[in-house]
Amino acid sequence: MQAFIRLRGMPAPDRDQARSFDRVAGAYQRARPSYPAAAVEWVLEAAPGRRVVDLAAGTGKLTEVLVGAGADVIAVEPLANMRAELERALPSVRALDGAAERIPLPDASADAVLVGQAFHWFDEGPALAEIARVLVPGGALGLVWNLRDDRVPWVAELTRVMRGAGDVLTGSHGVARPFESDLFAAAEGREFANRVEFDRARLREWASSTSRIAVLPPAERERVLDDVVRFPDEHPALADRRTFDVPFVAMVVRAVRR
Repeated sequence: MQAFIRLRGMPAPDRDQARSFDRVAGAYQRARPSYPAAAVEWVLEAAPGRRVVDLAAGTGKLTEVLVGAGADVIAVEPLANMRAELERALPSVRALDGAAERIPLPDASADAVLVGQAFHWFDEGPALAEIARVLVPGGALGLVWNLRDDRVPWVAELTRVMRGAGDVLTGSHGVARPFESDLFAAAEGREFANRVEFDRARLREWASSTSRIAVLPPAERERVLDDVVRFPDEHPALADRRTFDVPFVAMVVRAVRR
């Protein structure tokens, strides 16, 4: 079985880039966009119940939407600073130290597992086996990415200013990608529009939370972020606007545990 979204992926997980998120956890929590409720509901429609694991939950962006959908959520996140932000934002949610390849939960203990903005960091084979282990038969797996719609010309120009950082809808920087597993069936993909309001301060924080910028040497990182902040003042589509909507698209793969 092959489930797919149409973007090309990264050739292999970069562990240093993945760990970089722990250094920018606060900026990630403040500036990263949330996920559309409709995208979460679409995944949960395929689940037999509402016991949900948010895997690689980060600071809880997706967790919060799952809670709002009435799910009984357990968050699993390996990075301590990211997990601390989640616990501050959502103190009622149980948050566990764990990873996709070692989920600290019993067999068949979840009706659904969702992964926001993280599947491309996983060791795919072991991760899918672990996800299948904790899902009940017929349980749902949802893989979600918020991607900038770089079909919009100014968004494509911003991506160049950011030296290709962050996740975009088209081209070689896409992270959503096929996966193959005999453990899952009935896979399908869908897109959900997700426009998010930004101002210049949020734009800088959001850019600083991308892994490619986070790992730059400090002086170079500051130069890039200064360029990002200047961009809205210099681009004619944004120059006269105090705030502006960044067009994201939530790309979702939904599959069912055999």
